[in-house]
Amino acid sequence: MDNIFTARLEKIEKSLSKALSMDFTRDWQDASFGNLSQSVKKEHIRALIEPNKALIDLGGKRWRPLFLILCYEAAATKNKETALTEQQAYDLTSLVEFAHTASLIHDDIEDSADFRRGQPAAHIKYGTDTAINSADWLYLQAPVCIDTLNTAADIKLTFYELYSKEMRKLLLGQAMDIKWHSDTDFYPKIEAYNAMVKCKTGTLASLACQIGLIAGGESKEIAWRFGEVAANIGIGFQIIDDILNLTKGNPGKKRGDDIVEGKKSLPVLLHIKNHPQDKSKISELFNQARKEGIESNAVEECIALLSRSGCIEQAAALGEQLIKENCSLFETSPLISQLFLSMLPKDL
Repeated sequence: MDNIFTARLEKIEKSLSKALSMDFTRDWQDASFGNLSQSVKKEHIRALIEPNKALIDLGGKRWRPLFLILCYEAAATKNKETALTEQQAYDLTSLVEFAHTASLIHDDIEDSADFRRGQPAAHIKYGTDTAINSADWLYLQAPVCIDTLNTAADIKLTFYELYSKEMRKLLLGQAMDIKWHSDTDFYPKIEAYNAMVKCKTGTLASLACQIGLIAGGESKEIAWRFGEVAANIGIGFQIIDDILNLTKGNPGKKRGDDIVEGKKSLPVLLHIKNHPQDKSKISELFNQARKEGIESNAVEECIALLSRSGCIEQAAALGEQLIKENCSLFETSPLISQLFLSMLPKDL
């Protein structure tokens, strides 16, 4: 990511560390849990938090909290009055990053993934029961940063409503994805795929955008309109992410694990649309890969089939076009376009 964002990213890391500290100060405990019995020990809280903290400390692009800050800055430059101070905006960055982290832990369990960011996934390292419980807690812990804001009640209510609605959409998108990859013989239409990704991936981009703009003094109407643009950018990056899985491999994960999962990604759907006669063959390869695991010959055979048809390149072009077209709509903030364009892979 460009060096121009370094100072902002450092402030974001400080905010995340403060919001999920292993020090368990009295103020933090009160904000998170209220009054606790003396029978509740720090070791109990540590067991709840550690899987989340470990994943956050492994890093990540942090583009969602950075996007929130850039939206705040764009709105604050335009408006005479802001709803929040700059520091308060940074305090809200944990809202989107914690929700993202919780979704990753759940994703890895639902996808039977072994690795995340180059390390054993949370359910592998800590156990499935602990990982589920910790991620559930983090979804609910995320809006504590709204609780502790020193601002008007109507602003806090707006943020709560946005967070709740976008999280419900995220889980709806995940439900669609699970249903599709659970049935290897079913292939959704591309329009349905876009709707799923807009919920599952686009929703956190939309949330970051809307929170940042409202914090910077924009109206809810303007924030919603640009939130839709942000969600479309999210779709584009999910397409690119799925393509990386089939080409270079995603950082910290093994190439082709989407085949093992039976994921109905855009390259797969484009191939089925252009070559419907291969539908049963791809289903057969999905089933074989799921049974044999990531080392199965079916993984590379399926990737080769998609590569020969040109559907991976076609999907890459569509994803890149979606990102660039929607970035251009943030015409008053060149930094937002710079952020997203800098994240595009140089070659696929």
